[in-house]
Amino acid sequence: MQDCKPCGFFALIPYLEAMTNIPTAHAIIVAAGRGERLGSTTPKQFLTLGRRRVIDWSIEAFARHPAIGRTVIVVSDPESVAIPDRKGLGVAIGGANRTQSVKAGLNALRANDNDIVLIHDAARPGLEAGIIDALIAALPGHAAAVPVLPVVDALKRRGETLTTIARDDLVRVQTPQAFRYGDISRALAGAEDLVDDLAAIEADGGDVALVPGDERLAKITLPGDLERMTAILAPSPITPRIGTGFDVHAFGPGGHVTLCGVEVPHSHGLVGHSDADVAWHALTDAILGAAALGDIGDHFPPSDPQWKGANSEIFLRHALSLVEARGLALATCDLTLICEAPKIRPHRAAMRERTAQVTGLAVSQVSLKATTTERLGFTGRGEGLAAQALAVLSPQS
Repeated sequence: MQDCKPCGFFALIPYLEAMTNIPTAHAIIVAAGRGERLGSTTPKQFLTLGRRRVIDWSIEAFARHPAIGRTVIVVSDPESVAIPDRKGLGVAIGGANRTQSVKAGLNALRANDNDIVLIHDAARPGLEAGIIDALIAALPGHAAAVPVLPVVDALKRRGETLTTIARDDLVRVQTPQAFRYGDISRALAGAEDLVDDLAAIEADGGDVALVPGDERLAKITLPGDLERMTAILAPSPITPRIGTGFDVHAFGPGGHVTLCGVEVPHSHGLVGHSDADVAWHALTDAILGAAALGDIGDHFPPSDPQWKGANSEIFLRHALSLVEARGLALATCDLTLICEAPKIRPHRAAMRERTAQVTGLAVSQVSLKATTTERLGFTGRGEGLAAQALAVLSPQS
């Protein structure tokens, strides 16, 4: 043996593996089927799930796993399928059925008899590293290792009448299925069209290790399966809906102003058809705006005499009920009062608490600030009070 220098150590790994009989693991992804039951003109394994194709989920899962050496993808027509240009990734042409396609993948892999090969359906995109780990760990001492799930639904056989089938000893078998390369190659040599590769091992009476499967490994087969797996593997991010509101009222006769349902002493009142609660009017508009439900005037016209002097809590609660009916809920709000006077700070805590009480939010979800316009404009001249609000709606949990 040549001197083992640090820079040449990795070149010796194949020899060390051979000396210690350490098996290497490889993968075959079967992707030659047409998937006609899904009802798509494009084979299901090449449809888009999230931001990538169904098959790409499995390619990435094997590529990321440190135990997997080579991966062979079996397709019907390599010229019509974009296969990633990746080291260790090969392509084989499939046959007329799944068993023939697997044989083609095994021939292309050309592994050692003692190597581990994981054979996987491309239409099962939810493969995780933990399943690969479990299969490799379970294979020693067995002819095969497979992920399985319990049968939880009642099973019936259709005929002239329904017949119940006992499910106690039944399992749902998934892929990938793990074998020694030599064992599965010999078992499939005379096979023509099996339901899965494990059937060949079963026919030889081989002992099979069962490892816990994963619902995310469900196979895409029927209409609706792609949407279901997309919801599981690549759910759409929850997008908040945001609305803004602005309101202004002039000062007039009175000895207080109502802000967020709190009476704040002042030399003047606010002029308005209702109680002129400028803060809650802005918040109501923000909530309605976030749900694209118009503005406060659409729902409570100032020309309608029934709202004369009305408590603005009515408006705010109505807006909240409208968004709730649409499956939305107020997640947080931020209000800004704009005025020279009255001073807001001494009453801010009470305003936040009252707003939280009406909206059902925690006080920590209600923000309230005050500012001035540096004596500029109508608020700077003390002619009135303005408020702006921001409301964030999110889907109800």
